[in-house]
Amino acid sequence: MATAVPVERDAVARAFPDPGAEVPRPGVTLRRLPEGWDLLAAGVGPALAAASTAAALTAATLDGAPYGLVVSAGIGGGFAPDTPLGSLVVADEITAADLGAETADGFLPVTELGFGTVTHHPPAALVAAVAAATGARPGTVLTGSTVTGTAERAALLRARHPRALAEGMEGFGVAEAAAAHGAPVLELRAVSNPVGPRDRAAWRIGDALAALTEAFGKLAPVLTSWNPHDD
Repeated sequence: MATAVPVERDAVARAFPDPGAEVPRPGVTLRRLPEGWDLLAAGVGPALAAASTAAALTAATLDGAPYGLVVSAGIGGGFAPDTPLGSLVVADEITAADLGAETADGFLPVTELGFGTVTHHPPAALVAAVAAATGARPGTVLTGSTVTGTAERAALLRARHPRALAEGMEGFGVAEAAAAHGAPVLELRAVSNPVGPRDRAAWRIGDALAALTEAFGKLAPVLTSWNPHDD
């Protein structure tokens, strides 16, 4: 389970009765829960999140216990009016919003330049189960290296990605690391602020963290019982 910062990791950990113990691994430190989950504060932004998640995945593989699922979790911005503050979004598409090239004719994703990928698709049956258990709305979660801070940018992103419900900074990086190890990925976001102008007085970070804790209280049995062969 990869979050950006420790406060998000700790919000997930509060859903479990035992806080677990820190386990140092090469390049990262994990919080290992008795229920079998490893929590990682992977860092802010797609690059550091990818590097930290890859380090944890590599360590697990070398230990002979590779992960069967990688979850990117945290708080993030929601596109109004579809995702109000405190609501949950589960990604059925994890998309890099700004990976590509700006041209005179507009933005070209990196795939149209002949390279890589810009979208990862979490397992459909798992997304449906998470949505049913938590009330999270399924849709596209965008990843950007720069958080949106204007109404114009928010409108541009929504026009480019009509199914976008939320924006974060780590999901695509975590998904890239998971894909490199052949592991399925899931992203869950609790909405702390609207995507657009940065009005810190309107942010509800505490409410979003509480929603994240509540979600994982409901989510643990879903993730434990999920069978990858269902997808």
